[in-house]
Amino acid sequence: MLLEGEPAVTDARDDGPLGVLPGQAIAAMIARGSLRGAPEVTRAQIQPASLDLRLGKTAYRVRASFLPGKTATVAERLAEFGMHEVSLEGGAVLEKGCVYLVPLMESLSLEPGLTAVANAKSSTGRLDLLTRLVTDRGVEFDRVPAGYAGPLYAEICPRSFSVLVRPGMRLNQLRFRRGQAVLDDGALRALHAEVPLVDGEAVISEGLGFSVDLRPEQGTLVGYRAKPHTGIIDLDRIGAYPAAEFWERIETAEGRIILDPGAFYILVSREAVTIPPMYAAEMAPYLALVGEFRVHYAGFFDPGFGHAEAGGAGSRGVLEVRCHEAPFVLEHGQVVGRLVYERMAERPERLYGAEIASNYQGQGLKLAKHFRT
Repeated sequence: MLLEGEPAVTDARDDGPLGVLPGQAIAAMIARGSLRGAPEVTRAQIQPASLDLRLGKTAYRVRASFLPGKTATVAERLAEFGMHEVSLEGGAVLEKGCVYLVPLMESLSLEPGLTAVANAKSSTGRLDLLTRLVTDRGVEFDRVPAGYAGPLYAEICPRSFSVLVRPGMRLNQLRFRRGQAVLDDGALRALHAEVPLVDGEAVISEGLGFSVDLRPEQGTLVGYRAKPHTGIIDLDRIGAYPAAEFWERIETAEGRIILDPGAFYILVSREAVTIPPMYAAEMAPYLALVGEFRVHYAGFFDPGFGHAEAGGAGSRGVLEVRCHEAPFVLEHGQVVGRLVYERMAERPERLYGAEIASNYQGQGLKLAKHFRT
C-alpha cells in the first residue's frame, strides 16, 4: 500500500502514476486541450482532486430522466424527450419535481488511460438537488469512459426545493482517474494504523464504515427534515435564508428516529473522519438490505478533509438521507454507509481547508451554506 511520503505507483501501460488526479494534473489537462471550457476554465473551478462543472445558458425541460444509450447522442434523445427550453440568462427557476437537462460549459477529449466520475457538490446534495452527469452514448450516469470526446450535460431534478439558477453556477464536479487505485480492506487497515482515519474503532468492510449519530453530546437536536412547501432558493445567496422556513428540527432523547417515506433528512455521522493528503475518498451506500433509505447524494471527500495538516481535527460526514417505500426506524450507531479510499496519483498542491475557502472543514451537523440557523 501507499502511505504518505512513498512514491506513487506507475502503471506500465500508461505514462503516469495510478490514482486520482490532483488539481495540478487537471490544470495540465486544460493546458494540453483534453479538458476545454467555453468560456475557458478558471482556476477557481479546480479543487484538490476534482473540477467544478459550470451550467451553460439553457436548460431543457424533459418528460423524464433518460440515458442516451450506446448509439445515440444526448441531442438526439432531447429531440424525443424534450418539452421546452428555459433560458438561464438573468436567472431561471427550476421547479421542484421537474427534470431538466443543462448543457455544461466544459467538454472533454480524454486520453485512453483516463476515466472520470462525477458527483454532486456538497451544497447541492444538502439541498436535495439531484444532479447527475450525462454524456453522449452514455449507459451510466456520472461515468465517463476512457477516450471519451464530446460535450457534458447535467441532469437536474430538484426534489425538496425549487431553485433559482444562472449560467456558470457549479452544481456538480468531475474527478479524473488513471487506472484503479482503490484500497482493499487490508491496505485500509494498514493506513488506519499509520494515520487514524476515524476517532475510535474503524469498521472496515469494503471500505470504512460510518454510522449515524442520534445521541449528541449536548442537547437533543439530531437533524433536520425538509419542509414540503417552501419558497424558492437562489443558489447565489449564501447565509440568506432562515433555516426554520425550510427545515423542521428533528430532536430525540431516545437515540432513534422514524424516517417517513418520501421525506428528506440532514443527519450527521457519529465518526469524525480524516482524509490524508495522498488519498481521496468517496461515500457510498452501505447495503440496500440495511433499510429502505438512501444516504448521501454528494459523495466526494477531498485530500485534507478533517486532516491536521489542512487545519482539521477530524470532520463529521453529513448524511443526506431519503426514505423510500416504508417508514424505517433509524437507531444511534447504525451503520449507514462507507467511505471508499483511493490513492492520489500525486500529492495535491492545495488541500481541502481554509486555504481554498472550503465551507465544511471541521463540520458537525450542518445545513447547506445558503441557510442560517
